[in-house]
Amino acid sequence: MGPTPAPQPSPDSAPDHPTPLLHTAAALRDLPRRGGARAVVMTMGALHEGHATLVRTARRRVGPDGQVVVTVFVNPLQFGAGEDLDRYPRTLDADVELAVAAGADVVFAPSVDEVYPGGEPQIRIAAGPMGTRLEGASRPGHFDGVLTVVAKLLHLTAPDVALFGQKDAQQLAVITRMAADLNFPVEIVGVPTVREDDGLALSSRNRYLSTPERRTALALSAALFAARDRLTAEEALRARAASAGHPAQDRSAALAAIGEDRAAADAHAVAYAAAGPPHGPSVARAAARMVLEDAQLDPPLALDYLALVDPSDFTEIPDGYQGEGILAVAAKVGTTRLIDNIRLVFGASPPQDEAAHRRATRAGRTAPDPGTSGAPTTPATPPTTPQGPLGATR
Repeated sequence: MGPTPAPQPSPDSAPDHPTPLLHTAAALRDLPRRGGARAVVMTMGALHEGHATLVRTARRRVGPDGQVVVTVFVNPLQFGAGEDLDRYPRTLDADVELAVAAGADVVFAPSVDEVYPGGEPQIRIAAGPMGTRLEGASRPGHFDGVLTVVAKLLHLTAPDVALFGQKDAQQLAVITRMAADLNFPVEIVGVPTVREDDGLALSSRNRYLSTPERRTALALSAALFAARDRLTAEEALRARAASAGHPAQDRSAALAAIGEDRAAADAHAVAYAAAGPPHGPSVARAAARMVLEDAQLDPPLALDYLALVDPSDFTEIPDGYQGEGILAVAAKVGTTRLIDNIRLVFGASPPQDEAAHRRATRAGRTAPDPGTSGAPTTPATPPTTPQGPLGATR
């Protein structure tokens, strides 16, 4: 049996030759730029299909005349005391192969001394209030380290566009804000999360999970999907209420009088939706939390946070909120810390079907952003029939 053939670039990738592996800033500066735009995908290595999706998206973004640079650098500044800097997987040869297959032109893998030639920098970029919430509260100083290295790599690679995964939603938010606030001449693009078939978000840390731990970890995505499904049901009720007007309360009483309890409960729910303000945020939170609290997990899951936040500043959103929110979760399974999130839209059409979203993500397409719409604000009477979550279906 002959040797295994080397990975081939995807059809929409540009290079048909081995991608150079560069280790120094000088070598990167000497690299000729093509006539088109340059895109950069920043990674800490241990690349997987999620990273490949970023590279493929970058290649499509700049086209055959552009240039795609993938950086591989395990940044010590963003690891706190007791975190897994030494344990973090380093698989450079495999990373280069995957980057080539996905369409990268250059892999820039500098040493720590190359990025920080004078040791840890005395001047760093502070993430501000946004960097102290959620991940920042759990990992003090983490986002200062992220922004410092991202700023350095943006200077070193000089891209026109930089792509980051939406799985690290807060990281994407602080990088986007840094680029805007400090006038970096680069476009920051978020690429949707890539998931395994069972729903688990792809992460370099997934390799640390044992089989039982992986089963436990699925509770994270299950909670997010439950929130999305319950919100979809809530928005569907509101749409029915808007189209039916307000006679549903009378219809509920009439149906109950003739023993049509299920139909009466449905009519009551529609009336409740018609009369009251949007309850989407509390409904989504409750559905997600119920999954996490009710799951019988062995080994257990140690929840760090479950938060529904405004993507512009990562503050908690109230009931009645209209627009996009991010439901974010972080937990430890065994010794492995995992994060995940899902984007939800309140006061708008139901979110895109998750399976279709995953197919679009794997094909490198992003879903269009749904619009927002108004909602009535009259106080509501809660329905008599309990309205529990629909479950973690996908």
